[in-house]
Amino acid sequence: MGRITLILLLVFVCSCEKVIGQETGYGPGHQTMVMHNPAFAGSEYRGTMRLSYMNFLPGNNYNFHSFYISYDSYYEALHGGTGVFLASDRIGSIMSDLRGGLTYSYFLQAGKELYINAGLSAAFFRRGLSYSDAVFPDQIDAMGGISLPTADLLNSGNRTVFDVGTGMMFIYKNITGGLSVMHLSEPDIAERSSPGQKLRRKMLLHFSADLGIKRWSGLRLVPTGFFEIQGSYNSFAAGAVLESRNVSFSGMMIRGNSGGIDGHAGFCVKLEGMSLFYSYRFNLASTHGVTPFSLMHQTGLNFSFNNVEKRIKGKTINAPDM
Repeated sequence: MGRITLILLLVFVCSCEKVIGQETGYGPGHQTMVMHNPAFAGSEYRGTMRLSYMNFLPGNNYNFHSFYISYDSYYEALHGGTGVFLASDRIGSIMSDLRGGLTYSYFLQAGKELYINAGLSAAFFRRGLSYSDAVFPDQIDAMGGISLPTADLLNSGNRTVFDVGTGMMFIYKNITGGLSVMHLSEPDIAERSSPGQKLRRKMLLHFSADLGIKRWSGLRLVPTGFFEIQGSYNSFAAGAVLESRNVSFSGMMIRGNSGGIDGHAGFCVKLEGMSLFYSYRFNLASTHGVTPFSLMHQTGLNFSFNNVEKRIKGKTINAPDM
């Protein structure tokens, strides 16, 4: 990455922190739900491994990308589901986040057709900073070159904190919804104590409804919605997934409190015990001209290792392919 690009990157990260929150936001979707709502763990009952790669602001050489992996399953002896997740976020050549944890969800039948899952998560959050390739304004001379020493002496380093979260889900007939609150302790991720660097509590609301539109053909239409709030940032997303036995297509509109409107579209191809998905997020409207059109590419694989649905007395969900 060129040095001029690094300067722009610093400005971009600092100016966007209040808009997009204090951590990398993957946006709406069920591919990373184990990390965002611990009550989701094991709710599909079969053991499922999810792998994702996300490239943010592609085509601008910003080097924003994330890797995500999780596994969750139902366990009869625990009366619920457990999961484990690990996410690595690379934000240019300066900042990197590594987060991972364990989740547990207790399953309760609250009525004839009402089921409730209550979940907890215990995780770590590690933020690393490296200024070896950074360029500061006082290094730029009058001719536009970068040759002067800087007076801004910043030490590279990292900080690891303990993090906890909680969540719940309900399943009633063909309707599923959930609420989670993450970063309950609001851990301080700054190298030095600073209230502005505390991870603010993040609340997520999500719902979906499974509508079998043609039972004989295996098609189903799944409307879904998300609402997220963290500090001064909030966003709302709504869309739907059309699924058949072997392929599905999804579409969603996302609006944040910054005034921008984004689109999200994707597809998923399903084979026996495995599915391959891809999605693309793009900006339709923004309040300024800085936001590029292409916002994110996401691709990944899901693997199902076992299916215990026939051995239990409970209610499963079929999470939308998005």
